[in-house]
Amino acid sequence: MYDIIAGVLIGVILGSISGLIPGIHANTMAGILLSTQGAVLFIVGPAALAVSMFSALVTHTFLDAVPATFLGIPDPDTAISVLPSHRMCLEGRAEEAVRLSAIGGAVGCAISMPIFAVFYFLLPSLQGYIDWWIGIILIIFAGILILQSESPEWSFAVFVVSGILGLLTFRYSWLSWNLLGESSLLMPLLTGLFGISVLLYTKQGEMPFQEYKGIALSGGDIAKSGTAGTIAGATVGWLPGLSNASANAILASVFRIEKEGEGFITATGAANTANAFLALAAFYALSRTRNGVMVALSQGDIPPVTTLILAGTLAAFAAFMITILLSGSASLFSGIDARKLGFAVISFVTILCFAFTGPFGLVILVLATMTGIVPYYVNIRRVPCIGAVMIPVICWSFGLM
Repeated sequence: MYDIIAGVLIGVILGSISGLIPGIHANTMAGILLSTQGAVLFIVGPAALAVSMFSALVTHTFLDAVPATFLGIPDPDTAISVLPSHRMCLEGRAEEAVRLSAIGGAVGCAISMPIFAVFYFLLPSLQGYIDWWIGIILIIFAGILILQSESPEWSFAVFVVSGILGLLTFRYSWLSWNLLGESSLLMPLLTGLFGISVLLYTKQGEMPFQEYKGIALSGGDIAKSGTAGTIAGATVGWLPGLSNASANAILASVFRIEKEGEGFITATGAANTANAFLALAAFYALSRTRNGVMVALSQGDIPPVTTLILAGTLAAFAAFMITILLSGSASLFSGIDARKLGFAVISFVTILCFAFTGPFGLVILVLATMTGIVPYYVNIRRVPCIGAVMIPVICWSFGLM
């Protein structure tokens, strides 16, 4: 039990750091723990090392809502959710947005437990059929996403162009410095599409007074949104080649973000946390690694699955409390010049991109930003830009890359 508690404490601290600092992922923290495992094992046992990695992943899924909401900087896993979250911040409802995401994460953690058992015991025998359907499933959801838009023609064009950009990004990823691992280029790609392209058009004026007036969603709506998000997160957590960004894309085809932003934020919060737990199920049931944390886990002594489930649940509780606590800091942004803050964030993210991915990352950032501003001028939603992630996965599913 000492190893579990110590591992959870280490994981919560590292996951909080990665969640609050844009561009840093829980995968990075797992890599740091793996590279320093000699020193870690000197203090705690091997079980604590694995527990800390998974706890960091779970914690990250809660805390990354804070910079996404307050600063409009998307995490690679939650790129689309930054759109309604930051919009609520500009309406003076930042604390509510962060709380909704945290509540969604808590719902996702709770509902994913019975799904974990079903996936773990029943789905391995069907995995061959499931793998074949990934591309077709994504094509269906992409079609729904495009046909529901204000202009299907423009949405299709943006979806395809962003997809081509995604293919080029991954195809030539070797040109990047990749200081944070192979997924480093997701940062400039998704930051340009969903972050800078939004911040460039921040209106002049001060940030509104941030006031928390309670959660607008009813308990029933929270349950529905959380359930939908958990199912989406569970699906991509089990299927190969998919990520949280894919789950958010699926949810974007179900929710009308402009009118159902609160529900979408709750759903994506649930999806991100559920994805972490179901990726663990795939790791134990199929020996497949769905993210960098699972890869790191496979390099050391693997504890019983019940140990990591318990640790993940404890980490989720701690991360929920920390996120709720930090949501109250929204009032610090009241009265700040919104446009100056936006350009400060753009400068900060650009420096981060260069530091982590080099000149090639800056090229991707510029191209992604140019693609991301197209929806603004043709008056459509920015959601079709998720083609940058979906099209590469579809091509991978059909053996084209």
